Amino acid sequence: MTKEKSKSTLLELSKEELENKEIINRYRRLLRSIRFTLTKEDKKLIRDAFDLALDAHKGVRRKSGVPYIFHPIEVARIAAKEIGLGATSIACALIHDVVEDSDYSIEYIEKKFGQKVALIVDGLTKISGVFDYADSMQAENFRKMLLTLSKDVRVILIKLCDRLHNMRTLESMSRKNQLKIASETLFFYAPLAHRLGLYAIKTELEDLSIKYTERKKYSEISTKLRETKASRDRYMRKFAEPIKTALDKHGIAYEMKGRVKSIYSILQKMEKQQVPFEEVYDLFAIRIIVDTEKEIEKAECWRVYSLVTDIYYPNPSRLRDWISQPKSNGYESLHTTVMGMDGLWVEVQIRSKRMDEVAEQGYAAHWKYKNNSSGKDSDKGLDEWLLRVKDVLENPGPNALDFLDEFKSQLLEEEIFVFTPKGELKRMPANSTTLDFAFEIHTEIGIHCIGAKVNNKLVQLRTKLTNGDQVEILTSDKQKPKEEWFGYVVTGKAKAKLKDFFNEEKRKFAEEGKEVLRRKFKTAKLAFSDDYINKVVDFYRARTATDLFASIGQGLIAKESIELKGILTKRARKRVVDVKPAPIIHFPDKTSEIVVGDTPELDYKLAPCCNPIPGDDIFGFITVGEGIKIHRTNCPNGIALMSNYGYRVVKAEWKEQYYNSSKQFLVGVKIEGIDDVGVLSSLTDIISKAMKVNIKSITLESNAGTFEGKILLYISDTKHLDELISSITNTHKYMKVKRIDLPKDEH
Repeated sequence: MTKEKSKSTLLELSKEELENKEIINRYRRLLRSIRFTLTKEDKKLIRDAFDLALDAHKGVRRKSGVPYIFHPIEVARIAAKEIGLGATSIACALIHDVVEDSDYSIEYIEKKFGQKVALIVDGLTKISGVFDYADSMQAENFRKMLLTLSKDVRVILIKLCDRLHNMRTLESMSRKNQLKIASETLFFYAPLAHRLGLYAIKTELEDLSIKYTERKKYSEISTKLRETKASRDRYMRKFAEPIKTALDKHGIAYEMKGRVKSIYSILQKMEKQQVPFEEVYDLFAIRIIVDTEKEIEKAECWRVYSLVTDIYYPNPSRLRDWISQPKSNGYESLHTTVMGMDGLWVEVQIRSKRMDEVAEQGYAAHWKYKNNSSGKDSDKGLDEWLLRVKDVLENPGPNALDFLDEFKSQLLEEEIFVFTPKGELKRMPANSTTLDFAFEIHTEIGIHCIGAKVNNKLVQLRTKLTNGDQVEILTSDKQKPKEEWFGYVVTGKAKAKLKDFFNEEKRKFAEEGKEVLRRKFKTAKLAFSDDYINKVVDFYRARTATDLFASIGQGLIAKESIELKGILTKRARKRVVDVKPAPIIHFPDKTSEIVVGDTPELDYKLAPCCNPIPGDDIFGFITVGEGIKIHRTNCPNGIALMSNYGYRVVKAEWKEQYYNSSKQFLVGVKIEGIDDVGVLSSLTDIISKAMKVNIKSITLESNAGTFEGKILLYISDTKHLDELISSITNTHKYMKVKRIDLPKDEH
């Protein structure tokens, strides 16, 4: 053996030994992170699962080049440490990819680990079977995944751990997959984590998502948070001192934590309130965790609230009491926002130690406190939500994307609490109406609802309910739903039941209409054939034969007016819409990317919904019939497009020569400020003369000493736009300038 070969072999052995040591270290770290005392059976279960995973993934590596076994170990560690799941879940997390990635069968898993583990691993395998990095996470596949939710919530919890680790290691993926996976996460997984009460995981998923979808803004906010950390820490220490003194004086056992809002929530506030980072007023919060018995924890929390508000003045509109009535995902906490030193608002969260664990770990903590790690006796709030999930799953609309929108609204909904006439509490989504409430009570009550009494006052079907309302539904046997009712309801349950009703009504009318037409054909001595029926369909411009039959059954087409011989001898009327086949888009090769300005063989256009300009993070999206559209990654439609149609996403970037070129792009900006004489002249001087920017249009409106305006102008790239915004804001102290999407008529 030559010296070179010998040296190479030694290096390989050294690398393998180092990796084996790292695998053992990670496994030990997993065991240390488990929050409960391991029994002899627990230790054996977890060790057997680790050994199986080690064998199944032997020699396999991740995209980053590390051994694949790192992934299941880290997923199990997240399940153990960050959610607090039990030995069964940890074992399932370790072997969650075994059946999919090796020759081991689910039957083998059941024989070795038992039915419970096999069922969870089977659920995780089925999820992986419909999602991978190469395919799109389409709405139909979401539904398959959610079916596992109502069988065993641990399947979804472990899947969330799997997604979190994939997001933490997303750096090694291609840009296209980064966008797709980050969009899926923001679109679906983060809201799901929120709904299951996993706030820490939800927050991290959101931050990691925008790290890839909005790289520039993420970087700017994280940089500013780092730069202001020292002064922020000083402020929080000073703010906390008098509170600690008061708590100590009254003998309250507590722990106090300071926390900064997540980058995602800061960005949301900046965009919603149209303010810069420096003007996000409640940037940080103090959390007071009271160590007390469950029987008196509510009273202790209010006691702490009283002490805090004796020191700092509270904002009455910012009090949130989720300890008297917890959220349906189990979240319990008392929130108030108080005026601190130097005129800064600070949020104070008050909760017990038990409440804090539930807030961080969701329903896993509920099971711990119920001494039932199987989760069979889960909290009533979760049971109620799962019933609503089942309603959506069992009543899918014909359009999978409509279904996903419906389910996503279930995930994201804020809640209100309303009462029946007998005082029974009902949780409803915010903006629910009296008609939603009627369907929540019972389908028949919803169908026959004619109105309601809210707090003993007669109101309409569309009246929105608010927290604490007591609602009595009024019904009549003669009442039937009307099409406009769809505009009165917001809940998935009410919409699904209305669809069911109208579909059944249409089916009945169609049967009646079909029989009428059959008799017409018989009288005319004509065969009741598809060819003849289609001619009648064409004549009346109906979409389908069923629509034709239903129109006849409803009397929209009078049976007396149907003259078959005349209809069949006339030339069939042209249909309203001619459906053309979608063009097929051919790519030069599988790994193609679009370089905007330098890929002539591909038909692409800049998307009007977000009007990207050079410097924006962009992606290409293959449309049906309109070639490829170039969108900004933070486009209002972008997250949904990338998460639902990932297979139609193409990597895109700007041609280098586009920057600082003579090519100009139309951009809209919104300007707000203090009204003053000559403000318009001053603005146009800065834009046109100082910055040499051409203005297409400018509109300003003055109102009570302030003004608001929109300017459409031609910009070469994002750097050019940032310089312009900086010039305006530096010249006018109270001026706010923000980029906006173009008005529809300007595209």
